[in-house]
Amino acid sequence: MIAMDTTTSFAAPKPAIKTNIGALATLVLVFFFWGFIAASSSVFIPFCRTEFKLTQFESQLIGSAFYGAYFVGSLALYLLSSAFGYDILNKMGYKRGIIVGIWISVIGALAVIPSANAHSFPLILVSYFLVALGFSLQQTAAQPFAIALGDPATGSHRLNFAGGINSLGTTLGPIIVGYFLFGTPKNSSAIVTVTNIDNFYILVACVFAAVALFFTFSKLPSGKDDAKFEASKKASISLILMTSFLIIIIIIGQLTNIGKTPLLIATLVMILAILFSSYASASKNSDGWGAMKYPQLILGMLGIFLYVGVEVTIDNNFGALLKTPGYLIPAGLLDKDISKYVTLYWGSLMIGRWTGAIGVFGLSKLGKTIATIIVPFIAFGVVLSVISLYGFNVNDLLAYTGVIALAILAFFFGQQKPVKTLLTLSLLAAFFMVFGVFSTGIVSVYSFMAGGLCCSIMWPCIFSLGVAGLGKYTSQGSAFLIMMILGAAVIPPLQGSIGDIRAADGSNNMHNSYLVAAGCFAALAFLALRFKSVLKAQGLNFDEQIGGGH
Repeated sequence: MIAMDTTTSFAAPKPAIKTNIGALATLVLVFFFWGFIAASSSVFIPFCRTEFKLTQFESQLIGSAFYGAYFVGSLALYLLSSAFGYDILNKMGYKRGIIVGIWISVIGALAVIPSANAHSFPLILVSYFLVALGFSLQQTAAQPFAIALGDPATGSHRLNFAGGINSLGTTLGPIIVGYFLFGTPKNSSAIVTVTNIDNFYILVACVFAAVALFFTFSKLPSGKDDAKFEASKKASISLILMTSFLIIIIIIGQLTNIGKTPLLIATLVMILAILFSSYASASKNSDGWGAMKYPQLILGMLGIFLYVGVEVTIDNNFGALLKTPGYLIPAGLLDKDISKYVTLYWGSLMIGRWTGAIGVFGLSKLGKTIATIIVPFIAFGVVLSVISLYGFNVNDLLAYTGVIALAILAFFFGQQKPVKTLLTLSLLAAFFMVFGVFSTGIVSVYSFMAGGLCCSIMWPCIFSLGVAGLGKYTSQGSAFLIMMILGAAVIPPLQGSIGDIRAADGSNNMHNSYLVAAGCFAALAFLALRFKSVLKAQGLNFDEQIGGGH
């Protein structure tokens, strides 16, 4: 998963800089693996649930550990920079920041191996946390570094290219991990042993190490900007308070018999309360609040929290739904058959992001129209090819072209305007989620997978609206928005805990739990309307073209 923010200002490199193709090729490999590892969790989670005999809530702790690391890493970097009075990452240099981040991820990947051999789920959680902690540092550094690898005028092109590669990683991840764990559908492993896991994470660690060594010995610029670090003491206190409450809730969950669902709902309420109370306080006296004195940033933080949370929860809980008897097939799918549909979900995100990137190529109005119609189906062809090459039959996925056609109409209706696009896609996604809950079989699968098409270009809409008009606080606001990836650590377990609720006949509640996703999309639609009124009150017209993806 990646964060594309092309609004932050960076120091202009020397003119006539040619793009360093070799370095960019290596850098986008890092983008690829962010998506690859994040998306592959959807296959690894059902495997862990079976292997460790976990509840659906417990299996979602993998996502909580992974995405919680983004919040912890970003917050720690911000607080340390505040304490020292300068931007630590900028002083270190983006190149070195990427290298350090990659080595942290290498340690995490290697730690998965002894954790799996010890048959310890808690140690696997710690290992995943380390992998993502490295990702948080890489992600913070890699995007401005991509701009520094050539002419700044074409920096957004490199970021969109990297975003496309990231989406390719999310598409291939579930298939490749499925191969290492289960083999191919025609020649699947009867028993998944720890050797399967060892081989995969040794490969991941080796690839990361190779990338780190390349950056270490390459003659590349360190990559720094001239943006002044803006400390915000009151905002820091607010974020520390949020972290403290999270820790308290985790401790309560471990030491008491209070249900997981009430605790997770309490977590959501706590986060909302802190954000809104912070803004209320900042409205009375803006001193010391920095970027958090702007209402659009608070809305953006809420939007990123909900968006990333719903994007991940649709996927991470989908494996359990597919295994539910009677949902897709009478007996429920086996673990080895899940990756086909998970790949379609992440492929749906790729379809939308490739379509969203059309605007950066300077096409004529007619060219953009034609490309917006053709590119989604080309991307869908790539997705089907990947699934087919792995050995799955794709005949039952062909009718998904109808859903893609509906998404294309939504893209046209949005007119590449952030508020209109966010509102349109949020309402459409909410409809798909509700329709998916009240249907079964492949039609329901299509409905939930369509959530990926709708999510595909929400990130740049929310991000650009959230930092609009922040001026010198844009960089700080961007950091606060990235922290809100925390949503992926809270919302998926909440849905999982609801899915664990048993009916009188002993069946689970996974199908109905997708109303959580519908609620998130409905909230995003409300935020879109609030964005419009808040920005209009400040005299900001934000109908600019959008690009990028998360």
